[in-house]
Amino acid sequence: MNSISNLAFVHPEAKLGDNVLVEPFAFIDQNTEIGDGTRIMTNATVLNGARIGKNCTIFPHATIAGIPQDLKFQGEETIAEIGDNTTVRECATVNRGTASKGFTKVGKNCLIMAYSHVAHDCVLNDNVILGNGTQLAGEVEIDDYAILSGGTLVHQFTKIGAHTMIQGGSKVSKDIPPFVMIGREPITYVGLNIVGLRRRGFSSERINSIQEMYRFIYLSGLNVTQATDKIENEIQESEDRQMIIKFIRESNRGIVRGNMEG
Repeated sequence: MNSISNLAFVHPEAKLGDNVLVEPFAFIDQNTEIGDGTRIMTNATVLNGARIGKNCTIFPHATIAGIPQDLKFQGEETIAEIGDNTTVRECATVNRGTASKGFTKVGKNCLIMAYSHVAHDCVLNDNVILGNGTQLAGEVEIDDYAILSGGTLVHQFTKIGAHTMIQGGSKVSKDIPPFVMIGREPITYVGLNIVGLRRRGFSSERINSIQEMYRFIYLSGLNVTQATDKIENEIQESEDRQMIIKFIRESNRGIVRGNMEG
């Protein structure tokens, strides 16, 4: 059974699952869907095109599915999707997509901290954390378990790989490959995200193999193409190896630099 405050506005065409809690002064527009067990807190705004999963929490003054801040947007029907068990904290914003993708997606078990912004057509996979005040420009892609510490700024079309950790206040304009830690100004590769990998059950042997691959990429003096070829020829085939090679070869913006470069 839902609990909807008499002081909230819920459009009669909004689709609410079971056991949804809507607190006073929340606003839920038409063409919205909210899954079972989700809580829409006071003064939260859920606009046309929102698709919110189960057991989510939308904190006060957060806005889901605002229209894109993109001058190419012509009012096309698009959505903003929030996965199950995701929390969107105070004053964070997740905008709808444009004709480019048609959707903006935040995956399952994510945490979008206060004052963060997820722009049009971004795709965040599962278990992603955006620290307070992190700002994503349009069409950014972030893979599983990536953590962007507070105040990170991410350029449009940038891709961030799985299991990465980015230092607070970083300005990210290059692609960030999987498993690494990024910091300093300007940003650079500073090593593996070893603490995060261990927390997720990576064995020492697996971590050492990943570390060896990044030695080729960042510490060998080889260019990126030579390094990836060397990895392919000398490192035993594995899912991690394929993920790293695929990410680098498909990078359109180029990957972040290392200490030995430039």
